[in-house]
Amino acid sequence: MSLVKVTIDDKELSVPEEYTVLQAAREAKINIPTLCFLKSVNEIGACRICLVEVQGARSLQAACVLPVSEGMVVYTHTPEVREARKVTLELILSDHDRSCLTCNRHGNCELQKLAEEFNIQELRFERATQKYRLDDFSPSVVRDSNKCILCRRCVSMCGQKQKISAIAVNARGFHSIIGPAFDRSLAEAPCVLCGQCINVCPVGALREKDDTDLVWQAIEDPTKHVIVQTAPAVRAALGEEFGMPIGTPVTGKMVTALRRLGFAKVFDTDTAADLTIMEEGTELLHRLQPGGVLPLITSCSPGWIKYMEHNYADLIPNVSSCKSPHTMFGALLKNYYAEQNQLDPKDIVVVSVMPCTAKKFEAKRPELSTNGNPDVDIVITTRELGKMIREAHINFVDLGEGNFDHPFPTASGAAHIFGASGGVMEAALRTVAEIVNGEELQDIEFHEVRGLAGIKEATIKLKGIDLKVAVTSGLGNAQVLLEKIRAGEADYHFVEIMACHGGCINGGGQPIQPSSVRSWTNLKELRMAALYQEDSKATIRQSHKNPLIQALYQDYLEEPGSKKAHQLLHTHYQARENYPE
Repeated sequence: MSLVKVTIDDKELSVPEEYTVLQAAREAKINIPTLCFLKSVNEIGACRICLVEVQGARSLQAACVLPVSEGMVVYTHTPEVREARKVTLELILSDHDRSCLTCNRHGNCELQKLAEEFNIQELRFERATQKYRLDDFSPSVVRDSNKCILCRRCVSMCGQKQKISAIAVNARGFHSIIGPAFDRSLAEAPCVLCGQCINVCPVGALREKDDTDLVWQAIEDPTKHVIVQTAPAVRAALGEEFGMPIGTPVTGKMVTALRRLGFAKVFDTDTAADLTIMEEGTELLHRLQPGGVLPLITSCSPGWIKYMEHNYADLIPNVSSCKSPHTMFGALLKNYYAEQNQLDPKDIVVVSVMPCTAKKFEAKRPELSTNGNPDVDIVITTRELGKMIREAHINFVDLGEGNFDHPFPTASGAAHIFGASGGVMEAALRTVAEIVNGEELQDIEFHEVRGLAGIKEATIKLKGIDLKVAVTSGLGNAQVLLEKIRAGEADYHFVEIMACHGGCINGGGQPIQPSSVRSWTNLKELRMAALYQEDSKATIRQSHKNPLIQALYQDYLEEPGSKKAHQLLHTHYQARENYPE
């Protein structure tokens, strides 16, 4: 790696020649403000907030795209630089809906923070805003172009990373607007509702559809028995909503907070993840028999499922018929739990706390209902739960450690890692390998499928078969893998696909971190580590060894893959040619 010598604000540095001035300044602990920049996602120098003065240059330069060079001398806060940045920021604010106090991003808005840092107390430019309709027709994602600053982070994420391109820059100049083509709603676009655009938006132009009022109404209704379940990835990120370090597991505090909010029962979606492994593992074993359709592809990620239905419907026979864990659990709660407690399923309200915005769409699918009742009634994100906790004035950080309720108090360590890319695969292998080999595994950890690589491949040696598996996350990566499968160039037996890179820990409903954190901190790695930490501490680390699951099959479901299990825990998918249905 070749180094070059540069001087920034009279500080001499030796930095890699592939660095930008922004990276070099950061290494020297010199802060250059940014707005449109997001490392590895959007590095286009569009907003001009990061302007710096370079000795010998005829104009100010954007630090985020300016490569360093030998002998370069840079100044980051000259009067000319400060005035240029301030003018740019005031121009952005002049065309921005400034209803900050009622904005969902109030207090966590990068534009608001810059206005405070630049000490902007009044605007020198006449406001020339245009009024756009609110696009709230999607069940998951709301688009408010009145708050958009045209930074293009969402466009880069959707087009370059996820390879969906549901949104782009339309029109030109002052009339530029980011959204679907032909002024359509997101509900009419090839959007899979993954919510990754929300996570990278620096302001409040994109947000999830807020369903917290529906939850409050249900809790306050004396005729309803309101149950909440929480996905594994939520416990790895919820603490960030309250200033706790990234990657802090907060399972016990989360349970206590949910009980304080007034839910009748607090359950762990991980219990249903164990159930998913029993059903999906059995499905894999059946498909490994002659004539079975391979590879078997996981079905836990609703963003991936919607993407598949629109773009790879020919692979529907390959996709597992298992419902996702939270909808499986919902079906179980409205049948088994209802029977055990002599409750009418119509009086049970199941609320799922998920790291995912696509789960809101998933809960409304008619295929995910049992005996005329939706498996899950309301889905809220990790962020929405944080909002409810704050609204109830609960001091989250100081809460004690609570435990999940009976009759579903326990889950295995294998279930905890469902929220990480490779977690579903590893959980399944811990069970399938032991069943196929007919003996206990000496080492239950499958590190081959862990990590953040876009596509992970491994061959697991089992008795009588070399099981070829693949794991991918992020729909851009999934597209590459799916094209190989479609072309017959891959002979996998089992494939895990997650719509969001890194898995659910990076879902579209997780806490939003600003570019200053997201660009330089590996959020996915820290949150993922929290789940593996939960797994390592678990007493039971394999799904089939969870006594609760064993009893459930013995008392109610009969056996994995039984007719009753299929009625409650499995579903089907459909080709979708248009947007929307």
